[in-house]
Amino acid sequence: MPEKLRIGIVGCGGIANGKHLPSLSKLKNVHLAGFCDIIEERAQKAAKEYGDDKALVTANYKKLLEDKTIDVIHVCTPNSSHADIAVDAMEAGKHVLSEKPMAKSAKDARRMVEAAKRTGKKFTVGYNNRYRPDSWHLHQLCAQGDLGEIYMAKAHAIRRRAVPTWGVFLDEEKQGGGPLIDIGTHALDLTLWMMNNYEPKTVVGSVYRKLADTENAANAFGPWDPKLFTVEDSAFGFITMKNGATVYLESSWALNTLQVDEAKCTLCGTKAGADMIGGLRINGEQFSRLWETKVDLGAGGVAFYSGRSESDADIEARLWVNAILNDTDPIVLPEQACVVSEILEAIYTSARTGKAVEF
Repeated sequence: MPEKLRIGIVGCGGIANGKHLPSLSKLKNVHLAGFCDIIEERAQKAAKEYGDDKALVTANYKKLLEDKTIDVIHVCTPNSSHADIAVDAMEAGKHVLSEKPMAKSAKDARRMVEAAKRTGKKFTVGYNNRYRPDSWHLHQLCAQGDLGEIYMAKAHAIRRRAVPTWGVFLDEEKQGGGPLIDIGTHALDLTLWMMNNYEPKTVVGSVYRKLADTENAANAFGPWDPKLFTVEDSAFGFITMKNGATVYLESSWALNTLQVDEAKCTLCGTKAGADMIGGLRINGEQFSRLWETKVDLGAGGVAFYSGRSESDADIEARLWVNAILNDTDPIVLPEQACVVSEILEAIYTSARTGKAVEF
């Protein structure tokens, strides 16, 4: 394995420039060697800022895959193309990080898992909320059994009015859905990871388009165009796991509510409970008295968290690169991300058919 990993970026838009490129560029064991975008000017701009004069710039991602010096591909494109690019990259001998959600469909997600197994290449999905200090600390508590058996949980991804009006977020064909597949995926990933439970049994879903046709709507990112808004504005799922546990998933870009939380979870266990509402809170019972505490998440006491100067995206990039160089498993396993995609698809299917989806 080389001292420096040579990484190629496919898709040089918002998520690449806002997350991947700034974080990767901070790592001494990374060289940003390739930049691809269907609008080649965007790839050229990214290469100028983060690459060097030898960087490969192209509008065709297969040119990056043909370059045998490139070790890793980051897929930062619309959801509909995640699977094809990731599978092609692994078959070309590259390790792959794909942005979330894993894929537009569960079938494609399973195809990506199979490619990773077949090729032996490292593959992970960009669920960067796992690397927040509150997420990591709560996961430690769950893993060591402090909450006991977690049998009821809520996955929160609620915005009051924050519909993304840029890119292709409102395009059902390219994205596969709206807030459920965009931000609900983060909340569900966090919740299942905390529970260490990836065996769904039954899913019932409700999907709504109640506010999307509003003209000149109040919105954090400016009014949306109803003609371009082809996805849901909110979606909800009730998931029963094979061990009897239940998970309630709520997601919205536009909902008339004041209870707003995104990429958070609430957990109820046999020994204690926890939630991320307004900070990490733990609750329980001891000596016949109820107790609750808000966890101080300063710089100390959280594994791999060395202070606020390192963002969750920075930690994600560092640990992903280390997993490749040290030949260890990535934090987000492809099999875990696949189950998230299968559940999201089941919510859409249940809403469309009016029936529960059995696994």
